Amino acid sequence: MLFITNIQPVCSSERQHRPVFPRAFQFDPRCNAPSCEVFYCQRDKPDQYQELGSVAFMEQLKHSAYQQLLFYVHGFSNQPEPDIFPRVAQLQSYFDQHQPNLVQVIPIVWPCDNDLGIVKDYWDDQKSADASGIAFARALQKLLAWQQQNQQHQAPCLKRLNVLAHSMGNRVLRETLFKWQHDYLPSGVPLLFRHLFLMAADLNNQTLEVDQPGRLLSQAARNVSVYYASDDLALRASKVSNLVNGIASRRLGHSGPEHRDAVANNVFSIDCDDINTQYDHPKGHSYFINLEQQTSGAVFAHLLNTLVTGRVQADPQHQHLITAAVGEVTA
Repeated sequence: MLFITNIQPVCSSERQHRPVFPRAFQFDPRCNAPSCEVFYCQRDKPDQYQELGSVAFMEQLKHSAYQQLLFYVHGFSNQPEPDIFPRVAQLQSYFDQHQPNLVQVIPIVWPCDNDLGIVKDYWDDQKSADASGIAFARALQKLLAWQQQNQQHQAPCLKRLNVLAHSMGNRVLRETLFKWQHDYLPSGVPLLFRHLFLMAADLNNQTLEVDQPGRLLSQAARNVSVYYASDDLALRASKVSNLVNGIASRRLGHSGPEHRDAVANNVFSIDCDDINTQYDHPKGHSYFINLEQQTSGAVFAHLLNTLVTGRVQADPQHQHLITAAVGEVTA
């Protein structure tokens, strides 16, 4: 499994004296501060990783048998093991069961805290999410430069790029695009992604509006799908955490956009209130996978259909999830 991270690895004499890739990479459980560096890595098995370097990493993606790439940005209070990588492996198995070599999932691992107490943990992770945007903006710029270089040599990478951001991972995604434009692209961000999937987004529900920092999400992608559920218990805890720190706002993952006529036409709001707790009981927060069993569910089927067809399946008001069995999705 390939992954990208801005978590500073454990320092060792090998890392200091062997700047040759690949080389061993080890997460430091004592360090949860975001690094300005970005590390391009591979997970060989649980707790065993190696750093490939950006060039080898991107070449692997280019020559991968998979047709599309899906970058997964995890939520708050998640650790590489046992949270992030096993969840990505489960998501990857869903795609492979439907059609081998269709979608490759690449986790974006940002540093989360593991303090006792959800309020302190949440607030620390929110700061880390904001700071991580600087590092991942550099990664986006490096990706853009690599694509342009490939095009000049008449060997472009033709894979479609997509992002699935979950919970506070949406904050990381928003800050990454904001920093990307601010630091590198003052004239505006390019249309780099085919689809952005904002799942249970822990963001202010006005953030996608044209005068808000989240407007860049709709500019950087062909389509933006906002999945939300009013009975998401994790986002209720998020609201409490924000109130403790003097911030009062409805969350995008609870209600969808506050004013649908104030967001771009390529933003689709998808109400998952009727089915979210079926796949993540009782919190109803991680409903894009089925935590109760290994079979995928209606939300994954909807996401898969979007990736396969290039269109977001929704009712005329963009309000309710239109379920589609995985077997009904055709390439």
